[in-house]
Amino acid sequence: MALPLRKKFFLPQELNASEPPEFRGMRRDQVKLMVTDKGIGTMEHTQFSHLDRYLKKGDILVLNNSRTIPASARATITRKGIVKAEAVEIRFAKKIENNAWEVLALHEDIEVGDVLIFSEGQLKGEISGRVEATPLWSVCFSQSEDRILHYLYQKGEPIRYEYAKQALDLNFYQTVYASVPGSVEMPSAGRAFTWEMLFNLQRKGVKLQFIQLHTGLSYLLDDYWPVKPETNPEIYEIPSETMDMIRHAKKEGRRVIAVGTTVVRALETALLTEELKGSTNLYIGPDYHMKAVDGILTGFHEPEASHLDMLTAFIDSDFLFKTYEEAVLKGYLWHEFGDVNLII
Repeated sequence: MALPLRKKFFLPQELNASEPPEFRGMRRDQVKLMVTDKGIGTMEHTQFSHLDRYLKKGDILVLNNSRTIPASARATITRKGIVKAEAVEIRFAKKIENNAWEVLALHEDIEVGDVLIFSEGQLKGEISGRVEATPLWSVCFSQSEDRILHYLYQKGEPIRYEYAKQALDLNFYQTVYASVPGSVEMPSAGRAFTWEMLFNLQRKGVKLQFIQLHTGLSYLLDDYWPVKPETNPEIYEIPSETMDMIRHAKKEGRRVIAVGTTVVRALETALLTEELKGSTNLYIGPDYHMKAVDGILTGFHEPEASHLDMLTAFIDSDFLFKTYEEAVLKGYLWHEFGDVNLII
């Protein structure tokens, strides 16, 4: 499906959040929050710790409890027993089955049949094919899924992009409520939450519910390979009691607010397919009518990101562009360590 035409905005380099707010002398819940009212078309600027002012008793806040894994590791590439390259960064993109993964190799000379050797043989995998229409490769490992994850937790690091100043401990790439390992990048929309905030929301009468959607790579290191929902299926799982609560809330006219685009895709897919567990490649754009979700809490997205198309299902694209221009003027920060946008 072609992406809709939309206005572009300029994102200055200095608005890329290069480190966690904790490194800037702040708590994680002290990042900025822009509140966009889709009904009356207004914007308000505040701090994320004041989120409770915009949520009401009876609202359902749905969060993704997938936990980030250290999905980047270094490997030697061999071809027919001959070393072709050493210390090549391999980014684990998606698990296909128990011992098979799709990976992104940060090296140009790769062929089917090449062998990836990690830490002198602690982990080995053979390139079995190219993933269609992507720069990803399928790799079949000689070890089981448990051994692969064990190795990554021993030797791997979180995936880090060029705007990040330094390598960070994995804990900086987790939400406080993350519990089920599987995401290769942090479901970052919920990073600003603290336990204190979550408890206060519950005391106010906001209902918290959790789903799982393990995120894949958001960027393939070349704009020639955009990551689109249609070609990037992700695995989700929703507890039946969560979906029952959402259906009940919709009947009563209460709001369902998703924390992150991952939650929107999972919930909308589940209502469309009536499957609480499966894979979603759902594209959501301006012509999509939301069936489960009334509002979204999300980070700020880059000009070419398909996530912006999803936001136009909540608010008019011209108004969205206006809010992003305002965010740039007011110095909001982008990416996983940046600021947050609430659209309700």
